[in-house]
Amino acid sequence: MTTLLALDTATEACSAALLHQGEVVFRSEVIPRQHAQRLLPMLEELLQERGITLAQVDALVFGRGPGAFTGVRIATGMVQGLAFASGKPVIAISNLAALAQRAWREHQAESVAAAIDARMDEVYWGVFAQRDGVMQAVSDERVCAPEQVTLPDGTACAAVSGAGTGWQYAERLAVKPAVCWPQMLPDARDLLALAMPHWLAGEVLDAADAQPIYLRDKVATPKAQR
Repeated sequence: MTTLLALDTATEACSAALLHQGEVVFRSEVIPRQHAQRLLPMLEELLQERGITLAQVDALVFGRGPGAFTGVRIATGMVQGLAFASGKPVIAISNLAALAQRAWREHQAESVAAAIDARMDEVYWGVFAQRDGVMQAVSDERVCAPEQVTLPDGTACAAVSGAGTGWQYAERLAVKPAVCWPQMLPDARDLLALAMPHWLAGEVLDAADAQPIYLRDKVATPKAQR
């Protein structure tokens, strides 16, 4: 049976999850600016809990963004270090997709507009639909002002649910879903669900190819200067 170890630090949440022998164990804490200190102990706790070592993991999974610049870099650096040390392949998963997957797992939301607060008066945005229990992208991921978000042609607002901290801008967002969860954060458990089809299809990366996705070219430049 497949063993996958997942980690995510792209938002305020720091989470890790381990799939082993068909069961998932996980850790998740909302700890802004403490991800670098807590992530490795979380991973070690999970391996110890299941009585295995990193050598017994088939692949490493990480949230590749979009999200907080520093957080995405922490996850990328950690997964690269572990992958280089262990010789394991890597699977990179969108944090927007992870939000949509969590909305499906917790609320059975079949069509999800995922939005993460991108600061600088913008949101990271992507739309996803559930197929065979796995969220699939039905739009490109983008970063834009709340007023500029859109749904794919033919998608009705009433059929979509909203997930993620970008929905704190609900009054300004151009899309008005029937329900949204503005406090929802990505969770490593959902990275596992999204990673499994990639693993089964042999769609994995070498450690050197595990790269973050920011969407925004200039992450530290004031908006007026971009």
